Amino acid sequence: MNKYKTIIIEDEKRAQMLLQNILEKHFPNIEIMAIADDLPSGVKAIHKHKPDFVFLDIEMPNFSGLEILDFFNEKEVDFSIIFTTAYNHYAIEALKIAAVDYLLKPLNKEDIKEALERFEKKNNTYNQESFSSLKSIISDKKINKIAVPEGSQLHFIKPEDIVYIKADNSYSELYLENEKQMIVSRSIKNFEDGLKENPCFCRIHKSYLINTQFVEKYDKSNGGWVTLSNKKELPVSSEKIEAFLALINKISR
Repeated sequence: MNKYKTIIIEDEKRAQMLLQNILEKHFPNIEIMAIADDLPSGVKAIHKHKPDFVFLDIEMPNFSGLEILDFFNEKEVDFSIIFTTAYNHYAIEALKIAAVDYLLKPLNKEDIKEALERFEKKNNTYNQESFSSLKSIISDKKINKIAVPEGSQLHFIKPEDIVYIKADNSYSELYLENEKQMIVSRSIKNFEDGLKENPCFCRIHKSYLINTQFVEKYDKSNGGWVTLSNKKELPVSSEKIEAFLALINKISR
């Protein structure tokens, strides 16, 4: 079993104790090097202890956890960050788009286990690219590209190049305008949430998220179907028809 060093940056004592107890009780291969109450002391601990990954709260007084981006440049990021949050809408969207890991409070053993499994699949290049993407998104406050993990690589894709996304359990299949297909270890709900500010994307079915810019035809027969520019025909579920037609009418005006 691999041994890892971590640092907890969290201002709430109860949250500190909960995470510390979970790690010490269930993850003996993880050594907590330091627990910091705020971001500046957390940054000092990172420089001192050189952790493999950091648990970092987003909502803290004086400095947001996201401001850690201002303390390091991309080449210095040889550690992973697992953000923790009670829920901050803008922060969540940015993290999803950049494919940066995060956990929602209250933390629990299973979510932490899954996050650590994802951490073990990453490498420093992945960390640096995600870091750079997140920094750009927060700086620009707009979505230019989304980060899509594929194996040990991270692809940056323009949303307008996505024709549709198909759900495959906890994975998703992306179909791009250049006819490339990608299988990604992110749920379709994750993509839906990350693209909700983009008016062109619509969830037409539990299994399909489409870019309406590629819709060529809508057929009302047999419950409703759309034909996309790649000639793929996809079903529109009855509970999604109203929202789909409203979006199409809005875009076509």
